[in-house]
Amino acid sequence: MYGFRKLHFIGPCVTVFGSARFPEGHPYYELARAVGRLLANRGFTVMTGGGPGIMEAANRGAKEAGGRSIGCNIVLPHEQKPNPYVDCSIDFEYFFVRKLMLTKYSYAFIVMPGGFGTMDELFEVLTLIQTGKLADFPVALMGTEYYKAGVDMLRHMVEERTIDALDLTKLDVNDDPVQVVNGVTAAAMKRFGLTYGPDVTPRWWLGETFGKWWQGLKGGSAAGS
Repeated sequence: MYGFRKLHFIGPCVTVFGSARFPEGHPYYELARAVGRLLANRGFTVMTGGGPGIMEAANRGAKEAGGRSIGCNIVLPHEQKPNPYVDCSIDFEYFFVRKLMLTKYSYAFIVMPGGFGTMDELFEVLTLIQTGKLADFPVALMGTEYYKAGVDMLRHMVEERTIDALDLTKLDVNDDPVQVVNGVTAAAMKRFGLTYGPDVTPRWWLGETFGKWWQGLKGGSAAGS
C-alpha cells in the first residue's frame, strides 16, 4: 500500500532493467544513460530498481534531461543502495512486491545486460504478456552481443514448441537507443493514447508551483523539439 500511494501520480513510466555491476564509463552504463535521457525528453518518467550500475545510469540520464526519475530499491544486506539520481526512492523488503511496482506503472520495458535479477524481471514481463495478464506492452532487449546466446535459446524454444513464434515478436532486440525510444513512444501513443512530450499541467496535489511548471515546460519544449 505504501508503494501504491507513493507512485500513484508519477505519470506514464518506462522501466529500465539491468545489472547493478556496470560502473560509470562502461559502454552499457553509457548506453543506459542515453536511453534515460531520450525517454525523459519524450515525457516519460524513468523507473528502475533504484540501485547502481545500469539502474543508476538510466536514472542519471533522465535527471540530466530534466525528467522524472524513480527508483524502487530492494533492501539487501551487502549490495544495493539507492543511487543519487532519483527524485523518489522507495525501499522494498521483498522482490515480488518490488517487481509489481516496476510493472504496474510502466507502458514499456527496456532490458539491458544483467544477471539473475534482470533475467527474472525479463521473463516475468514476457510471461505476463504471453498469458494476457499485461496488455501487449513493448519490450526492448538491448545488448545484442551480450544476449546472443539467450536469443538463440529462445529460437530453440520455438523449434521445440515450448513457446510460439508469435511470442518472439513481442521482443525487440536492438542496440540503437533512438530506435528503441522511438518504438516505445509510438507504441505508447498508438495503444494507450498518450500524447507526445512532458505533462505540462502543474499538479497542486504534488506541490508543483507555476514557476517550477513554467521552467519545466521551457526545458521540455526545447528537449522535445
